[in-house]
Amino acid sequence: MLTQLEQKETTAQVTPLLLQGVLEGITDGILILSEQGEVLYHNYYAHCICQQLSRGGSVVDNVPEVIWRSCQALIESRSMYVDQPVVIESEITLSESKVYRLRVRWLTLEDSNHPYLIVLLEDRCQSIQNRAFAEVLLYNLTPRQAEVWLLRRAGFSYQQIATELYITINTVKRHLKEIYTKQKIAIEPEYQVAY
Repeated sequence: MLTQLEQKETTAQVTPLLLQGVLEGITDGILILSEQGEVLYHNYYAHCICQQLSRGGSVVDNVPEVIWRSCQALIESRSMYVDQPVVIESEITLSESKVYRLRVRWLTLEDSNHPYLIVLLEDRCQSIQNRAFAEVLLYNLTPRQAEVWLLRRAGFSYQQIATELYITINTVKRHLKEIYTKQKIAIEPEYQVAY
């Protein structure tokens, strides 16, 4: 059994690795920047998104302009909102399937004299897909209903779903009606008794 001192030493050694693992495992992109725009940290997803935004350029050298503009807005707002937490939000659209939600806020660490900027980059399409997968499980959908639901959540019309899955529009409507019923049952359990 470890003594308290040994446990603290072990925790101090594991904490940076644990934090690194957590930050890399998050499906949103995370950037930590200095006020001068120097990239202090980026996870894998932030690196990939920034490469797309800067058309393949290096993330280590500079922050894409579209992100830096939001960072500058936060820096400039500091004098106006001294005691209020401010979050700057924006949406970046590269194409119909490449839409990113950008959030910038201050990150102040206890042992630092300088505040940092933390930038969260959410892939909206990936988020919708993840939510749809969770709903498939929550609503207990059949495999075919899951296919229909994933396409619907991705923004496909009834006609597009029918074409994609080689089924009729009426079959799409039937599947969606059954899905909405299962959704209602999952959200309102008392509905199941009436149904």
